[in-house]
Amino acid sequence: MWTEPLYTAEEMKQAEAGHDVSALMERAGKAVADYALDQFAEFRTITVVCGPGNNGGDGRIAARLLEGAGRSVRIVEAKPEDEPKELGEPGLIIDALFGTGFTGEPRPAAARLIEQMNAADAEIVAVDIPSGVDASTGEVAGAAVEAAATIGLHGEKVGVWVSPGKFLAGLSERADIGLEDVETAHARVTKEVIHEVPLKGRHRPETKYTAGSVLVVGGSPGMTGAAALTSRAALRADAGYVAVAAPAASLPVLETLVIEAVKRPLEQAFEAAERAGALAIGPGLGRGEEQQRLVRRLLEEVDLPAVVDADALHQLEPFSRRAATVLTPHAGELARLLGVESAWVDAHRLEALRRAVDRFQCVVLLKGSDTLIGSPGAQVLVSTGFTSLATAGTGDVLTGIISAFLAKGMEPRLAAAAATMAHSGAAVIALVEDNIRAGMIASDVVEALPRVFR
Repeated sequence: MWTEPLYTAEEMKQAEAGHDVSALMERAGKAVADYALDQFAEFRTITVVCGPGNNGGDGRIAARLLEGAGRSVRIVEAKPEDEPKELGEPGLIIDALFGTGFTGEPRPAAARLIEQMNAADAEIVAVDIPSGVDASTGEVAGAAVEAAATIGLHGEKVGVWVSPGKFLAGLSERADIGLEDVETAHARVTKEVIHEVPLKGRHRPETKYTAGSVLVVGGSPGMTGAAALTSRAALRADAGYVAVAAPAASLPVLETLVIEAVKRPLEQAFEAAERAGALAIGPGLGRGEEQQRLVRRLLEEVDLPAVVDADALHQLEPFSRRAATVLTPHAGELARLLGVESAWVDAHRLEALRRAVDRFQCVVLLKGSDTLIGSPGAQVLVSTGFTSLATAGTGDVLTGIISAFLAKGMEPRLAAAAATMAHSGAAVIALVEDNIRAGMIASDVVEALPRVFR
């Protein structure tokens, strides 16, 4: 299976229903203590910050076991709120202040305690979720713990993988506490999704068209690089045939940038689509009224799977089509589509994704370090990002990969998930194998793509 479940607070309640609470807490406390002893063995002095709920109970049990293992342990209780808290001088702090049920902004006394933890010269391990982070959304309304690691009891929580919570969780690890999985509304994409890609020659002889034929529509003068990156990425993602429909003035430049692709004038886009298996619309297309009309016509008149990106998203309105469609906005583009501020999207990424899926009734891939993939009536998929991908042109590369996978016949949600993992995997390969420690560019990611499929 290529996904791992991510849990909301309500889904954790369902998983725990019918189980003995004290037995669960014993197993949870032991899991936390074992993790601390294994991963932070060098720290002999530990402070455990405990809230009044079950999360605090897990922390107290962990404290007892850590003390039994020879550690010097201090327990700091959040209650009563009116007395000063002394954390001591720990090397490690275990954050058991809030549990998965926390939402909103911490009360002033709790916020002060969180700030104390963050200011201490210590590593912090969060139990289930960093205190102050909403476990079900990743949203942060006030003070929040900055953890070095988070141990997810039974399963990892949504808020550990969705920003801004993702940036506060540190390393994330799951601990088994003897519960059965329940159906969840969110899932983390694993690298095994790459095995779902139907590569050329894996099963049967193919032609360049049946192996995946992509038409890229874009590449206006001054922006030919975007179309070229999308085309090259589609080819490196194992497409058998790629054509580019671009303004006539751009074609000589594209001839030099991507040798393997066929070039067609933009006015021949509909004719070129007759041999395509999927469309990649938008890279470097331009945002004028003529381009917007072209986007609308392609979406409504061409019955092919399509990726809609970049300039094609500008002032995009809901459309009607039978074929699979994947929108790939970043936060700023999605903000314009929804009529909100970009900062609101950054702070409420799951809600922004839900609104976009409801509005356009297709697969929406919200780009970022926590790439989110939503589709009508299905789980939200959460994929890992990679900081080196925060550079110009990498979004065009992702569009090319998705279009190649769509052209191979993959259903759109799976194509988007597999493309996201191939994209970030290629960046890791460029970092590790090619030793590109700084200055990674989109072309580096393109050239590393074939090695992802090894």
